[in-house]
Amino acid sequence: MSIRVDRHRLQVAEELANFIETEALPNTRVDADAFWESFSRLLHDLAPKNRALLETRAVLQGKIDQWHKQHQNQPHDHEAYKSFLTEIGYLVPEGDDFEITTENTDPEIATVPGSQLVVPITNARYALNAANARWGSLYDAFYGTDATDGVAPSGPYDRGRGARVVAKARVFLDEAFPLEGTSHADAKRYRVKDGALLVDDLPLKDPSKFVGYKGHPKAPDAVLLRNNALHVELVFDRTDRIGGRDQAGLADVRLEAAISAIMDCEDSVACVDAEDKVLAYRNWLGLMKGDLTDTFEKGGEQITRALHPDPEFIGPDGAPFTVKGRALMLVRNVGHLMTNPAILLEDGSEVYEGLMDAMITVLIAKHDLAKTEGDRNSHTGSIYVVKPKMHGPDEVAFSDETFTQVEQALGLPANTVKIGIMDEERRVSVNLKECIRAAKARVAFINTGFLDRTGDEIHTSMEAGPFSRKDWIKRKSWITAYENLNVDIGLECGLSGKAQIGKGMWAMPDMMAAMLETKIEHPKAGANCAWVPSPTAATLHALHYHKVDVFKVQESLKKTGRRAHVDGILDIPLATFRKWNEAQILREVENNAQGILGYVVRWIDQGVGCSKVPDINDVGLMEDRATCRISSQHIANWLHHGVVSEDQVMEAMKRMAEKVDEQNASVANYRPMAPGFDGIAFQAACDLVFKGREQPSGYTEPVLHARRLELKSTA
Repeated sequence: MSIRVDRHRLQVAEELANFIETEALPNTRVDADAFWESFSRLLHDLAPKNRALLETRAVLQGKIDQWHKQHQNQPHDHEAYKSFLTEIGYLVPEGDDFEITTENTDPEIATVPGSQLVVPITNARYALNAANARWGSLYDAFYGTDATDGVAPSGPYDRGRGARVVAKARVFLDEAFPLEGTSHADAKRYRVKDGALLVDDLPLKDPSKFVGYKGHPKAPDAVLLRNNALHVELVFDRTDRIGGRDQAGLADVRLEAAISAIMDCEDSVACVDAEDKVLAYRNWLGLMKGDLTDTFEKGGEQITRALHPDPEFIGPDGAPFTVKGRALMLVRNVGHLMTNPAILLEDGSEVYEGLMDAMITVLIAKHDLAKTEGDRNSHTGSIYVVKPKMHGPDEVAFSDETFTQVEQALGLPANTVKIGIMDEERRVSVNLKECIRAAKARVAFINTGFLDRTGDEIHTSMEAGPFSRKDWIKRKSWITAYENLNVDIGLECGLSGKAQIGKGMWAMPDMMAAMLETKIEHPKAGANCAWVPSPTAATLHALHYHKVDVFKVQESLKKTGRRAHVDGILDIPLATFRKWNEAQILREVENNAQGILGYVVRWIDQGVGCSKVPDINDVGLMEDRATCRISSQHIANWLHHGVVSEDQVMEAMKRMAEKVDEQNASVANYRPMAPGFDGIAFQAACDLVFKGREQPSGYTEPVLHARRLELKSTA
C-alpha cells in the first residue's frame, strides 16, 4: 500500500505527489497549491460525468443484447436493426456538413505524410528509439531484414548481399530523384554548383528536389533531397566500409522515416498503480524537456542513448538551416473506463485514470512549449493527445470538456491540446462524423484500429450468434466499409492538410518483405500516416510515401465522394453457414488461447504491456491489449453459443500454456504455467475467456489490472 498525502480533498500516493511537485511543476509557472486545487476541482467535477457515460455504455449494451435475444432464430432484419439502434440513441442522426477548425498543427500532422510508431512510454530505451527514428538508414533496413532477398541475414557481413542492397537503394533514388541523362547507379560524383545539385555534371530532372548539403559544395559530406514532402539524405564517406568501395563514395542513404511517434500510456503498457504511473510520467517529462537518457549493455559494452539533435544543412542559397531530427511526439492517454489507486477522491473512490493522464501529461508538455528555439517537439505551440476507446459523440465531447478544463487550470490558450480520435469502437465508427464534430477545434488525428474494432464488434453483437473464424472476419464486407468510411468522412470534415488520417499496425516485425508488398495500400487508400512496429519498419514504409503522393490521392477521393456507408458497417460478421469440423474448431480455439497466454503471462508476471510474442506457429507477432481483446472475446462468443464446451476450452488453455512455457524456456525469471496451472497469470488468462461476456465492452483491462495488483501485493 502506498503512503498517501492530503492535497485539496485528494489522497495522493506520496511518490506521485513528490514527482509532480519536485519534477513536473518546476519551470512551468504553475504554483503547486494552485495546481492541486484546480486538479481536485477537475476530478470531482468530471468523475460523475465519466461514471454516467460508462453507465450509458452498459444500458445500451443491455438493450442490444435483449434485441438479439428477441430475434433469435429469425433472419436478420437489417432495417429493423438499424431503426432500433437509432431509437435507443446508439446511432445518432448525421448533421450538416462542416470542416474542422483545428489550428496550429505541426507539419508532421498536417502536411508531411509518413510512418508512425507506437511505443510503451514506460520503456525509456524504446521511447528514445522511436523519437530518434525520424531518420533511418535504408542500407541497414534492406540489409538487416528479409526485404532484400526474402530471407533475413545470418553470419558475418556478406559483400554480395551488401552489393544487392546498394543496387536496390540506387533504384529507389532513380525513381524518386531521377537525373537528366544518367542513373544514380552510374554516378561517380555529386557536387553543388550555383545552388544546384549536379551528378556527373548532370542535373536532377526536377531541380527543386535538391534542398541542401553539408560540407564543401565541390565534395559534400551529405546531400539533402526532398520528395512528397519527405527528406532523403545521401551520406558520402570514402573512409567507410561501404563508401570506400562505392565509385561515388556513397556510404548510406538515410530516409526521413518515423514522422511521428505515439508515446503510449495505454494499450502497450502495464500501469496499475502510482509506481507504474510515475515511471510513465517521468519518461514523458524527459522527452518533453529533452534530457531523457537510458544506459544499457549491448555487445558487451555500455551504451547511453539520448535524443538526437536537429541536423544542420546549407541551403542552395548558401544559408544554414535545420530539419527535424526527432519524430513529432504524441502521448496516448488511457480511455474513460479504468480507475487507478494512485489518487483517491473525497469519497474514497479511485481516480479515473484518463482524467489523471489528461492533467499530468499536459502539465508535463508545458516544458516543451516553454522552449522558443532549438530542439523542440512542437514548433507551433501544440500538445497532441491520442484519446482511445471512446464510445460515440458524447464521450468525445467529454474529452473536449476535459481538456478545456485542463487548459484553464494550467494557463494554456484554448485548444492548445489537440485530440487524436481512435476509431476503434463500433459506436465511433457508425457516428464518426458527429464524433469529429464534437471536438472539431481540436481534432488532429483519426485512426482505424482493426483489432480493438473487431473485439468491440464481437462483444456488442455477442447475442446475435457465433462469429466467423478470425481470418474470415477480416474478409467480411464490414471491414472494407469501416476502413473506407473512415477516410471518406475524414476528408469530408476537412482533415486533409490539417490533420492525420491514419491506418493500423503491421503486426509482423520480422516480415518486412511482406510489409513492403502490402502496406503500400495504406497511402493508396488516402491515409497520410500508418502504424509500424519498429524504426526499421518505419524506414521501409517510408518508401511507400515516396511512391504515392497521398495528398493527390486525397484530392481524388474528395471528388469521388463516399465509397461506403453505415449500413455496410452494421453488417455483423456472423458465421452464417457453418461447416467446421472439430479439428478446425479446436485449431481456432488453440490459436486464440496461445495468443492470450503468450501475452498475459508477460503482462502479469513481468509488467510488459506490449512485446513480440511467438504465435502458435512460432511467428513473432506484436501483441497488446487489443489483440488480447479480440482473442478472448472470440472464444467467449463460441462458448456462449455452444460451438465449444468449457472443458474443451480449458484443455486447450492447458495445452497452449505448455507451448508458451516452451517458447519462453530461455527467458530469464520466466515462471512456467504448467504443470500446476494455478499461477496468477494462467488464472488471469482463464478469466479473460470464461468471464469474457461479463467484461465491460469486452475490455481486458479490469482483469489484467486486478491480477497484476494481486501479484504485486505478494511480491
